[in-house]
Amino acid sequence: MEEQFDLVVIGGGPGGYGAALYATSAGLNVAVVEKGSLGGTCLNRGCIPAKAFLESAAVQRHVAHAGEFGIESSAPVVNFGTIQARKTKIVDGIVKGLGGFMKSKKITVLEGTGSLGANRTVTVQHLDGSTSTITGTNVLLAAGSVPRTIPGFEPGGPIMTSDEVLMLDHLPARVAVIGGGAIGCEFASTFADLGSTVTILEGLPKVLPGLDADVANVVVRSFKKKNIDIRTGVKVNGHTPNGSGGTTVRFAGDDGVEQQLEVDAVVVSIGRRPFADHLGLQGTAVKVSDRGFVEVDQYCRTGEPGVYAIGDLINTPALAHVGYAEAILVTKHILDEGPMPIAYDRVPWAIYCHPEVAFAGPSEEAAREAGHDVVVAKHQFRSNSRAQILGELDGLVKIIAKKNADGSAGQVLGVHMVGPWVTEQLSGGYLAVNWEATVAEVAEFIQPHPSLTELFGETMLSLTGRSLNA
Repeated sequence: MEEQFDLVVIGGGPGGYGAALYATSAGLNVAVVEKGSLGGTCLNRGCIPAKAFLESAAVQRHVAHAGEFGIESSAPVVNFGTIQARKTKIVDGIVKGLGGFMKSKKITVLEGTGSLGANRTVTVQHLDGSTSTITGTNVLLAAGSVPRTIPGFEPGGPIMTSDEVLMLDHLPARVAVIGGGAIGCEFASTFADLGSTVTILEGLPKVLPGLDADVANVVVRSFKKKNIDIRTGVKVNGHTPNGSGGTTVRFAGDDGVEQQLEVDAVVVSIGRRPFADHLGLQGTAVKVSDRGFVEVDQYCRTGEPGVYAIGDLINTPALAHVGYAEAILVTKHILDEGPMPIAYDRVPWAIYCHPEVAFAGPSEEAAREAGHDVVVAKHQFRSNSRAQILGELDGLVKIIAKKNADGSAGQVLGVHMVGPWVTEQLSGGYLAVNWEATVAEVAEFIQPHPSLTELFGETMLSLTGRSLNA
């Protein structure tokens, strides 16, 4: 007889293992089907290894400027093999710990590719070629995503997606990053800080599209200080390998004149696509859109009763922490606990380039386009004492609030930050936006001194019409 579970999860990434752990803590009997290592893209080929690289780049940056702090040192040397080994040790340790934790929670983990058929039956194609079937009272599809590619720029040799670049065994001297979104900017920042010559090739008129303009402009100015060459509004036409491991990228601007860029590595970073390729779905009412997303409602339910989908597989923000939130939502819905749908327009966003970016809620432009009459305040980190102590002066905090009838600032709509460690500072802004707090309420928060978070507090306080330092 087929083994029966309360919940069968296909995919062991953040959404999948998050659902398994949360559902198990709620008393459900759970099985997870995963064809690779637990942790999915985020842990093995995304968030965690990329941030490990970024941290090594930060150490290189600190050592290079150590003399400014009175610490004399010889010129630092980048040992990329050690960087790679450290990254691998971190990832392997977390994967091993996750596997042990899931085992301790008595979660059944099946290695293989899972496909869904009728009656919530999941067929598992195991790594040794054998198959087995299990059934779930509920099934959760969490198969994740894979990097998008460009025709003519398939991975191989000097051409890499985020998957391959994280396995590099050397530091390329010259790097072209195709795509100026969040992931592209993180890789550009990493390689530039480690000493590579970096060029970003972006098809849109600006990098980091969708960010508040004031925030994006800080990143662009900082990137120029790193000598990152940003080319926007360009079309990449192809590349020609040079026979010595590198290649020459051909691209053209608005004028149509083709230019050439000789590099040692090309990082294709144009986003990711949902990976529903092996889910089967025959005999079910699960629908996949023309763009490859599994279609769901506000509770992540598919058209098939008892079948849910979350994470990069559905058309919601492709963020690991959103996958966690969706995992909790699904579990609560299964248990009939009346969960609130996720407010996707208010989730926290974080970009880990240098300087970092973090925000929740709409940008100033988006808030105005939505019909809001707004009041805006923004203040620079260069005026913050902790930022001066750290030597990290680039950045700002920007707050967008509704304008009351009397002209004063009311409900907080958006909080946008760029600068030192802002990904660790967003919590107060996220709470303000999601609790629909007013400026007057949040201005009562006391910030520790000296701290980077003081700038958030002082920017908020300035919206009341009074301030201390701003």
